[in-house]
Amino acid sequence: MSNWRKIYPKSEDELDDLRDEVAEELDLDDDIEERGWENMTTREVGKIGGHMVKKMIRYAEKQMDRKSNITDGNQDSEKKNKNEI
Repeated sequence: MSNWRKIYPKSEDELDDLRDEVAEELDLDDDIEERGWENMTTREVGKIGGHMVKKMIRYAEKQMDRKSNITDGNQDSEKKNKNEI
């Protein structure tokens, strides 16, 4: 994660928010608060990271789908314009 943060420094807060959101969804937020990140097991931290990746993939797929729909819509408009000429 540290390399990612060096490349996209603005993403740090967003990734931290996502991490906290996922930890809460997995009911691990209380454990983190009580024990701290440094005392979490590899399994717990990995579970949070894995769910973060799944959420980011879903988000990216939605973005690509939206762009695809916009592109498809533009192509349909171009076809209509060509047919009108």
